[in-house]
Amino acid sequence: MAEDDDLFWEEVKDVKPLKIKSELIDTAIKKPKPRPIAQQLIQDEKNALIDSLSDEYITNGVELDEDSSYLRNGHSPDIIKRLKRGYWTIQGSIDLHGMISKEAKDYIVDYVQECKKKKIRCIRIIHGKGYGSKNKEPILKKKVRNWLMQKDEVIAYSEAPRHDGGSGVVIVLLKEY
Repeated sequence: MAEDDDLFWEEVKDVKPLKIKSELIDTAIKKPKPRPIAQQLIQDEKNALIDSLSDEYITNGVELDEDSSYLRNGHSPDIIKRLKRGYWTIQGSIDLHGMISKEAKDYIVDYVQECKKKKIRCIRIIHGKGYGSKNKEPILKKKVRNWLMQKDEVIAYSEAPRHDGGSGVVIVLLKEY
């Protein structure tokens, strides 16, 4: 290998670079290289967000009322009233029908992060009423609401009005970014 290098440099020692004036060459040389995307870091952060949501979360320091509404401490109770009355336009919606618990959790984490990036404030999460589950009980309903309480981005949520899905849907208000 060292012999090849020595031979190469011996052959090109008298070579002079060409002096070509070209805007394409000049801009290509001056153009900064894009920063690499740390795919593993992105995946690790996503996994950490998903793992941070527990199915056995205990609601300490939060307000939760009997009609399936939630309001993070320190916010006005009027937010729940406004949420129920449709004060905020629903800017996005996801449907969790047919998903198992882990898939639903991953999907919610990704969706909330995407909403944060796009500065979306109010979303609808359709989890269903549980008619398709084994015991005809809503499995995702309680889990989704539990996960949402653990997300710092969530200010409040409320069960959707009856005409918009009722107990099978939750309307979520996210922090403004």
